[in-house]
Amino acid sequence: MVRPVQSLQVERDGGIVTVTLDRPRRKNAMDGAMFAELKATFREIAGREDDRAVVVTGAAGEFCSGADLHDTSSATVHKLTWMRGVGEVVLALHALPQPVIAKVRGVAVGAGANLALGCDLIAAADGARFSEIFARRGLTIDFGGSYVLPRLVGLHKAKELALLGDIISAAEALRLGIVNRVVPDAELDDLVDGWTRQLAAGPPLALSMTKKLLNSSLTSTLEEALEGEAVAQALNFETEDTAEAMVAFAEKRDPVFKGR
Repeated sequence: MVRPVQSLQVERDGGIVTVTLDRPRRKNAMDGAMFAELKATFREIAGREDDRAVVVTGAAGEFCSGADLHDTSSATVHKLTWMRGVGEVVLALHALPQPVIAKVRGVAVGAGANLALGCDLIAAADGARFSEIFARRGLTIDFGGSYVLPRLVGLHKAKELALLGDIISAAEALRLGIVNRVVPDAELDDLVDGWTRQLAAGPPLALSMTKKLLNSSLTSTLEEALEGEAVAQALNFETEDTAEAMVAFAEKRDPVFKGR
């Protein structure tokens, strides 16, 4: 099922939601309408038990060229108010309990790069290009990049990428740990399809709690992390999914997880 909106395509198939940025004439740059639609879409997905895994990608061979600097929808709004609204999109993405994969072809620059970095996994075609291009536009890093980027590459490398704004190749992004996998363009769809099917078949509660534990790891003490693990595991032991996994293991078959 495909749900068209003004600047996105949202498709659901077998528990997998594919969110496609669809402004190909602007290399899928995000304008006010797209920001609003992304926030609404992410919040909708978060509340749907049938949505088990999410893919974020772009139309026409490009991921996202960042915010559309020619967009006039913010002209009547104070820029701080506008940017706080953009921040709500980032929060909605990071709050998704489902695992999220960025499938990147072409450019992922500026806010587009940080949209990808906000996902849980990034798979890129070998021709993809990434850049924290903000400084070249007279801007500071945004869309969560100041939070995510140092956690991925370290503080000094993050400063290099953000202060210089250089465009880096998919191979360099892989070397730095920004992306998880780089494959030839013709193999990208199959790779992401395999990942999403595996995630969609996984235990939703356990995956969502694992994601939350990992996301909070860099701001937690060891004691806090261990307590979080204990609470999550105690909850798992009470679920039908964990019981099903144990039975399936004994019966030498794949478990069927239902999120209960």
